[in-house]
Amino acid sequence: MNLRLLMVLAAAQFLMVLDQAVMNVSISQLVADFDTTVTTIQAIIAFYALVMAGLMLIGGKLGDIYGRKRIFKIGLVVYASGSALTAASWNVASLAFGWSLLEGIGAAMVLPAMVALVAGNFDGKNRAVAYGVLGGMAGVGIAVGPILGGWMTTDFTWRLVFVGEVILAGAIFIGTRWMLEPAPEGRRPKLDVIGGILSALGLAVMVLGVLQASNWGWLRPSNSPVEIFGFSLTPFVIIAGFVLLGLFASWERRREERGEDPLVHLALFKIVPLRSGLSMMLAQNLILMGIFFTIPLYLQVVLGFDALDTGIRMLPTSAGLFFTALAGSALASRFAPKPLVRLGLVIVFVAALLLIGTIEPSLDNTDFLVAMGVLGIGMGLIVSQLGNVAQSAVGDSDRSEAGGLQYTAQQLGSSLGTAILGAILITGLLASFSTNVAGRADLSSETKTQVQQQLSSGGSFVASDEVRQAANQAGISQAETDAIVEGYEDAQLQSLKLALLIAALLVIPSFWSARNLPDRVLGEVEEEPAAAT
Repeated sequence: MNLRLLMVLAAAQFLMVLDQAVMNVSISQLVADFDTTVTTIQAIIAFYALVMAGLMLIGGKLGDIYGRKRIFKIGLVVYASGSALTAASWNVASLAFGWSLLEGIGAAMVLPAMVALVAGNFDGKNRAVAYGVLGGMAGVGIAVGPILGGWMTTDFTWRLVFVGEVILAGAIFIGTRWMLEPAPEGRRPKLDVIGGILSALGLAVMVLGVLQASNWGWLRPSNSPVEIFGFSLTPFVIIAGFVLLGLFASWERRREERGEDPLVHLALFKIVPLRSGLSMMLAQNLILMGIFFTIPLYLQVVLGFDALDTGIRMLPTSAGLFFTALAGSALASRFAPKPLVRLGLVIVFVAALLLIGTIEPSLDNTDFLVAMGVLGIGMGLIVSQLGNVAQSAVGDSDRSEAGGLQYTAQQLGSSLGTAILGAILITGLLASFSTNVAGRADLSSETKTQVQQQLSSGGSFVASDEVRQAANQAGISQAETDAIVEGYEDAQLQSLKLALLIAALLVIPSFWSARNLPDRVLGEVEEEPAAAT
């Protein structure tokens, strides 16, 4: 086994995961530093994952055209440039450009090349071990991110994390001299620019619709810029995204019929293990990142913990994911992916239900830490298997495309997880708060009307102190202000429980979709899968 190459690729995996975990525990500080709202930071976090999801197929194809090692190195430079701009960002726009856009573009080039380099340099059980190590390093990034981000944010500044990323990217760049890549055979494919634009736009528009649902309303318009047939703009934007993706599929099919190079060969989706693995990657990231967006809001906004305290309390998930992912690569030599992934899903379902029980006005540390640890164990079992499933389903000529699809599914899941659970959280908060206010006998009709008018223009997940301050500024009496704040604090807890319940329910269809995962130990039969091309 090429240990030096594995170390370089593992460091790259760590780098790609680190800053997203940092951002999740620094939400409150980012809101304060840039004088913005939780909803805006939610959009930036979702946009980062969305940029990667939209460009991942292009990144994978660039590896086929110009060489995976070269694209890996160029992606590192772009990523480091984005990290440098993020560290120096002076407003929301510069933060979004450096972190969400530049780092997203760099990651979209690095990740498909990375997974293809692993598949091309490791075989059989060594490949399973290599993917287990990468899954474990993703766990390390998730583990270190909250602690490092919390410590830096609390005692120094979150910006230092991104300075460190620039240094780490430089070290990885130097380490690329140990990478070996076979010379490409045959002609180089051509980049499908139109297909790339259609796929990126389709994914962007679809997620934008989900992201704005909390502001515009899912169906009934609340603050929608346009009303169509009396409905909010949200469903029409989501449908437009699906239409663009349909046009992308049609365009790809036409290029293949004409003998031209598509962005992705649609025949790959006919490979059942690959298709099942991709759906599981999307579901796993949707659930995990949705929970990782929800829990910091509970710890920071509701309970008032700082970033370091938040990171410490999220550590059991990170540690559980890390150690279980490493153990999962060993288990993969004895057990098939299907039962391991399904076991992981059952554990995640239990963990989500346990977390719902911990959402109270005061934190029970023991129950909460146990629930977070159980979540990490379940996720670790899942992530340790899926990379090997995806790459074992295709031949060498399809490695980059499969890698692009793999990380597209993962980042789309991350983006949708943040957007969907964030939208459910905000929607549930406004609905529950409105119900609580309407049912209070100790509030006057005038005060109720005033609150309802404010809610009709939308809202954000803010600390109860801000609600109290707004009520005082509006001239509402102290007794009524106390009643409003009490209703809001109850609505916070109910909306958090609702978001976690949705995360738990998403496990059920995921369990069903795992039925087509391989039910044999990968590596036992060393037959090269047929090329989709």
